[in-house]
Amino acid sequence: MTPGGVALTLLGGAVLAGTVAVSERVVSRSARKDRVTVVYWEKWTGDEGVEMQKTVDGFNKSQDRIFVKYLSISGVEQKTMLAAAGGNPPDVAGLYGNNICQYADANALMDLTDLARERGVKEADYIPAYWDFGIYHDRLWALPSTPASTAMHVNAKLVPKDVASPETFPQTFEALDRLVDRISVKDRNGALKMAGFLPGEPGWWHWAWPVWFGGKLVDGDRITIDTPEARRAFAWIDGYGKRFGVGSVQSFSSGFGNFASPQDAFMSGKVASVLQGVYKANYIRLYSKDLDWFALPFPHPADRPDLAGRSLVDEDILCIPRGAAHPKEAFEFIAYVQRQDVMERLCSAHGKNSPLAKVSEAFFDHHPNKAIRLFDRLARSPGAFHCPKTGMFTQISGEITNAYQEVSTGAKTPKQALADAQLRIDGLWDTYQKQVLMR
Repeated sequence: MTPGGVALTLLGGAVLAGTVAVSERVVSRSARKDRVTVVYWEKWTGDEGVEMQKTVDGFNKSQDRIFVKYLSISGVEQKTMLAAAGGNPPDVAGLYGNNICQYADANALMDLTDLARERGVKEADYIPAYWDFGIYHDRLWALPSTPASTAMHVNAKLVPKDVASPETFPQTFEALDRLVDRISVKDRNGALKMAGFLPGEPGWWHWAWPVWFGGKLVDGDRITIDTPEARRAFAWIDGYGKRFGVGSVQSFSSGFGNFASPQDAFMSGKVASVLQGVYKANYIRLYSKDLDWFALPFPHPADRPDLAGRSLVDEDILCIPRGAAHPKEAFEFIAYVQRQDVMERLCSAHGKNSPLAKVSEAFFDHHPNKAIRLFDRLARSPGAFHCPKTGMFTQISGEITNAYQEVSTGAKTPKQALADAQLRIDGLWDTYQKQVLMR
């Protein structure tokens, strides 16, 4: 079986026939007979989709040879993989940064290195962390559409005045813990009413806890979940269950609303501080416009000042699936999105920072996020980090999330949870190397 075939099996080959049939209908090139039609699948809906459609419209008006047909596709990452395996993919796919290595390993992406060179798209044009996202085995597989960086967000009204600014709020995990003990509120029955911080909110990046404490998840050819840094991180997480009581945290968290709603834990005042991305300001503006908030770098261990000022970065990507009908025309559109004026308009509309090395003062001055300069600075920091470069990221993230759940509920100690996760990932990695990488 080919690497792509194995990856397809791992994704669920049983749905291939249906997905390919759908892709044959969706990848329709009848939009314009006087131009080459480039079919573009993207994940975005709502306002984000509208803003990307504006970008597509701008490209279509900028020249008379290519027409980009924009389609919002649910489950785009799975459907693009399956459509590529079935031989009828879109010309451009808007995926997630953590898809790149898996797709490249499965031979489902086109190498963009030469096309980028021909169009003058180069590393120096980008903030290093965002360019690095698209590089795998020294080849370029994707370019950014919109990126993000993360920081601690704080509700100024829920913290004492002496820590109610980016300069005075705790900079270390230890100082944060002391503040949490100081300001968290319980009712007369001991039930949690307001938490200064909870590691499980929002719970999107459990894979990164070892990295925040200085660990690596991939070390050379090894996947390293169970490390001293990971055990330290999970001991810290375990401390929150002991601080508030496992049952109390679970009951309290069950009342949190959706991230994009007024009942969100941070915007409703149930959690005073939270790790979130640059886009959080969009939702604050929509659902809690009077919220007095500020942002600062996420804390670091007190004995690791070298880890200060770090940020988990992420990005949405544009790539060309293997077998695309019009790769050169597809890359012409992708290169258009990389133009500074186009990128800044799109990123500002999405409430995100720019991935480009050069950013105009107008972008900062008119950006909807009042802390945009912080998020830009964090993205440029040498400590900016993203998901590990391996086609096994989904499995790594899943195992660390499992370990998090086991520790946070008191089912296992950090030592046992991480040891078990390492054992499982070792077996999965061995299978992946043999069946996908053919080693």
